[in-house]
Amino acid sequence: MRFITKSQMKLPKRRKESHKGENGLVFAVGGSENFVGAVALAGLAALRSGCDLVKIIAPEKVAWAINAYSPDLVTMKLKGSYFKLKHFELIKNSMEKFDVLLIGNGIGLRNGTKKFCKKTIRYIEKLKVIDADAIKSISMNDAENSIITPHSKELEYFLINSGINKNIIEKINKEKNIIKKAQLIKKITQKFLNKNNIILLKGRIDAIISKNKIFYNNTGNAGMTKGGTGDVLAGLCAGFLAQSKDLLQSAINAAYFNGLIGDILMKKKKGFTYLASDMVEEIKRIRAYS
Repeated sequence: MRFITKSQMKLPKRRKESHKGENGLVFAVGGSENFVGAVALAGLAALRSGCDLVKIIAPEKVAWAINAYSPDLVTMKLKGSYFKLKHFELIKNSMEKFDVLLIGNGIGLRNGTKKFCKKTIRYIEKLKVIDADAIKSISMNDAENSIITPHSKELEYFLINSGINKNIIEKINKEKNIIKKAQLIKKITQKFLNKNNIILLKGRIDAIISKNKIFYNNTGNAGMTKGGTGDVLAGLCAGFLAQSKDLLQSAINAAYFNGLIGDILMKKKKGFTYLASDMVEEIKRIRAYS
């Protein structure tokens, strides 16, 4: 098995004469009263990756909490406590000014929210990063031009929603060899991958699965089981994607650097005491390690 190396990192270039907005705009849709921090972590990670602006739309109480946490994140405050199907048109109209839609972080799984996620992902054509509960809300027929970032349980929901035979899903869940696991996933999701989609399967060894190739990443450590580290990964994907418009390279960059940041912090903290918020702060050192 060949792992991703530093030589495969291609960070987005920034023109010296560039103006505000030229280096990528991310629109993040997420948050609920039970999960305030997730979308904030994702948004800050996207900003730290180098994109020019992240705007978060969230239920109003969540959005005000995000404003109190960071002055760098712009928020749009949604009346109510969770996303509903009726909010689709607002998202659609807002996305006209943005390069990438980041959706799912902390969004929850209410029935109306699941329908909202499904419609938003299906009908917004721009580049997307789909994470967390948004993955659980869709099937292989609903997304194109996307990076999805599931862990094993989120992948299982996604495959169930897609009508994959339960015996095949069980076989994937039981497979311990990451090469065999990734190859099996690629085989049964080929139609999805052919629609300009990437699967970034999170695990001890990450698998980045495209329509033609599979890449493996072994940066990271057991401290990254903490809540929020996946939100940082999704934010990195979105930030890199907004700058480069390259789905596969953005997923590769995000997986490698997310794990590398965890490895650096484990040494600095001398153990597994680091937090997802520490990872956001450490992103600023990416170029020093690239």
